[in-house]
Amino acid sequence: MVKDTPKRTTDSPSGLSLVLDGRASLLERLYAQSQATRWGLSLERFSLALERSATKRFAGECAPQQKLEDYLNSLHLEDLALAAACAAGCDSAWDHFFATYRHYLYSAAAAITKRSSSDAYAREFADSLYATLYGRETTIGRVSLFNHFHGRSKLSTWLRAVLAQRYIDILRQEKRLEGLPDDEGIERVFPAKQKADWEPEDPHRSGYLHRLAAALKQAISSLNALDRTRLISYYLKDLTLAEIGKAMNEHEATVSRKLERVRRELKENVVAILKSGCAAKNELAAQPGLDDAQIQLCFEYASEAWPFDFSPLLDALSPAVASKSPLPDG
Repeated sequence: MVKDTPKRTTDSPSGLSLVLDGRASLLERLYAQSQATRWGLSLERFSLALERSATKRFAGECAPQQKLEDYLNSLHLEDLALAAACAAGCDSAWDHFFATYRHYLYSAAAAITKRSSSDAYAREFADSLYATLYGRETTIGRVSLFNHFHGRSKLSTWLRAVLAQRYIDILRQEKRLEGLPDDEGIERVFPAKQKADWEPEDPHRSGYLHRLAAALKQAISSLNALDRTRLISYYLKDLTLAEIGKAMNEHEATVSRKLERVRRELKENVVAILKSGCAAKNELAAQPGLDDAQIQLCFEYASEAWPFDFSPLLDALSPAVASKSPLPDG
């Protein structure tokens, strides 16, 4: 077993080297648990995969040593080793991946596209992923989609998410859709409530919608510039994940994760704003915070019919670039 520890890269998060540098026993234990030797994956390559994962998780954060170590112990190590070996072009790893995940990818593609698992389109859609997963040799080394798998989820879960996001791009490009089927749980967080004809109209409905719109505007305005750019590019400019990734020098899977984070943070901020209420200002009376049931009603009414146009707000916050022009690095 190799005893020395690979050199750390310069972009490691603060504190990461305390876990990896000089911690041969920790690395050897994780390496053994990953069964990376099945694919001939070296300790150094596996260590770099661990470091990429921790760097992604703790970027900009000064995490304690124990927290970093706990994080590394929580990873799906066998999946991470397989992905790292596939990214390195290991034939035995690819044989195993193909034998293990081929039919799973067919089933996932069929579910995402709402077709039979034997449907030619679904199979072609699944097979189209292999070229990007396999990657290519470049002047800076081998580039593979597998390098964006960090072991935080199961490999099968990540693969399905990649397929789902690719299908989203296809739908957006071909049909120019604003929303997406909520069967996949991509866009809509709250299901639309089916209102019977006999149900009376809630006299507070308009007020709830206006409170939600104001909270959403406040939350969007508080985003940092890069997150606003991603949001505007995807929802206002109708750029695909691949186009945004190319402009921002990120992989589309990274763009997808960051958009998911922005959506999650927006929802959390909107809920917090609604709960806190607002003080009196500009001759407007103070508004008390809403409780959980009232906030749920806000989202339900919005899912039934959203009467507000946020294009002017997004346009006002948008960088002065054309629809398809490059976005700032981030």
